[in-house]
Order: sequence, then C-alpha cells, then structure tokens
Amino acid sequence: MAAPTMIPPETAPEFLDRHGWGGAEILPLAGDASFRRYFRVVRDGRTAVLMDAPPEHEDIGPFLAVAGHLLDRGFAPPRPLGVDRELGLLLLEDFGDRRVAPLLARDPGPERAIYAKAVDILARLAEEPAPADLAPYDDAAMTREVLLFTDWYGPALGLELDSESFLAAWRESWAGVVAAAERRPVLVLRDYHADNLMVLPDGELGLLDFQDALAGHPAYDLVSLLQDARRDVSPELEAAMLDHYRSAARITDAEAFRADYEVLGAQRNVKILGIFTRLWKRDGKPFYPTMHPRIWNYVERNFRHPAVAPVRAWFDANVPQRYRGDACMRATG
Repeated sequence: MAAPTMIPPETAPEFLDRHGWGGAEILPLAGDASFRRYFRVVRDGRTAVLMDAPPEHEDIGPFLAVAGHLLDRGFAPPRPLGVDRELGLLLLEDFGDRRVAPLLARDPGPERAIYAKAVDILARLAEEPAPADLAPYDDAAMTREVLLFTDWYGPALGLELDSESFLAAWRESWAGVVAAAERRPVLVLRDYHADNLMVLPDGELGLLDFQDALAGHPAYDLVSLLQDARRDVSPELEAAMLDHYRSAARITDAEAFRADYEVLGAQRNVKILGIFTRLWKRDGKPFYPTMHPRIWNYVERNFRHPAVAPVRAWFDANVPQRYRGDACMRATG
C-alpha cells in the first residue's frame, strides 16, 4: 500500500454541500496505517473532520456502530455530522488539536492525571457486556494476529520459524484469557493509546480509531494504553495505573488479572512487531521498525511473568537476541 496522497477526493465538495458545508476549505489533517485519510473542513469559523475511507478498502459501518454504542453510554467519540457509505465519506465532530501524545511530549506534567482518566474510561467500559453483534476477540482472532510475526518478522530477517510450535506455545499461554473473555466479553476498542485520545475543552477525553473493536478481555485495552508502541510508558506509571484500574474496576482476583494482562501484552506486542514489519516490507514505510526497540522492551517485560513461560521458551529457542530489539532497523540501513 503506497503512502496516501493528501488531496481531497473529487466527491468531497458535493458531499459537503449536501450536509451544509458547501464552499468549505478542505485542509490535510492526517493519514494512518490503513487506507483512511482525514481532512479538516473549515467554513465561517466552524470546523469539522472529513474521513475519506475508500469503500473498496474500508467500511465505515463498524465505526458508526461503535460510535453510536459509545455515545449512548455517555462516552465521547466524535459525533457523525454527515454520512455517505457508498462514497466512503464521513463528516465528524472536530475534537481540535489536543491529542494526548504530542500534548505530553510538550508538557509531561499532566501525564499521570490524563492516564488516570483514560484508565477510568476502561473501568466504565468493563461494567457492561459488549454489544451482542460484535465479533469475538477469540482464539481464531488472536491466532491470525500473532502469525503476522512468523509471516513477516521472521522472513524480513532471514529466520525460518515454525508456525505450528509457535501457535502451540501461544495457545498454552492464552487458554485462560480466552476462557475469561468468553465468560464475560466487554467492548475492546483495540487501538486505545495516547495517539487516539484527545483532551476536550471540558477536560474529558475524546476517543478515536475504534472501528476495529471486538468483544474480548478487558485487559487488552489496558495493555494498549500502558504498553504504547508509539511512546515510552515507564514501568512506574504502568504499575500505578494497573493499581488504579484494579481499584476502579473492582478486580477481585488481582493475580489472575495480572496474568491475563501480561499474556495479552505479549500477544499484542508480538503482533505489532509483525504489523510494523509488514508496513516496512510490503508498504514501503521504513519508519515503523524504528519503534521495534520499544516494543521488544515491552515483550521482554511480558516474558518475565510465569503465565507467558511457554511463549518465552519458544522465543528463547527460536529467536536469538541478535534478532530482537533493533534488528529490523539495522536491516533497513
């Protein structure tokens, strides 16, 4: 997938005119790791965000469904202002420019307070079951994800990795996680981290990028937040926020929850290593492997927990240390 050009689609002016934004200026805002592109729309002192999600590649239906679920329960996703599913265009409430990651890069002072608010949102989400029509984050889904490591990371470094023994180790580790998620699945936003959280004018947090949500284990989004692939989260902050979550969500078996958290951390981080390698090798985006050292640091932390022992043993036998850390960065050079 080539990097998206930030020229508005030809259909945008007519779409905006239909929804009361005729003649608005359309300014580039962002692209992401998918085919979606975002533009800021400006007219008469008002602003909105235009999502361009080409229908041959993307479906805005899941975004709208999850946004509706969140709005109905008092959370803060951007409100839809106009929709054309055939064109793949969606006009959204503009949350402004106070995205948490760059905000904290400029001023880390409010980090703990902002993360506590983000954790409180997850505790509230865990209070009720996931929407009935949401697909499960189950063994099959996690299997597809971790295989990205053997499919992309290994070949990028000339490693021949046996996927059968790889999956056997994972299934031994995540059996308890899958069982817990089946008993009481919650809404898992799946990309819940500082780059997808906005500080709103009232101080609350707005939610972005949740169209891939599934029904799964509540620890997954906590891992996404506290083991952020894109910014360093200190072990001290992670520990404090884990304690905060256990209190806010009234976790009764802290030991079991921590075990599930570490297993899901390993699963998510290993998956991301595969995804970021694919973005480099297939899509020509060599920036992504620059985040591998941070992700490997999280993986090594996850591996210290006994619940992840089968996976750690597989990695120790099959992925020597020279193929970890910055190995892909060195290969890009």
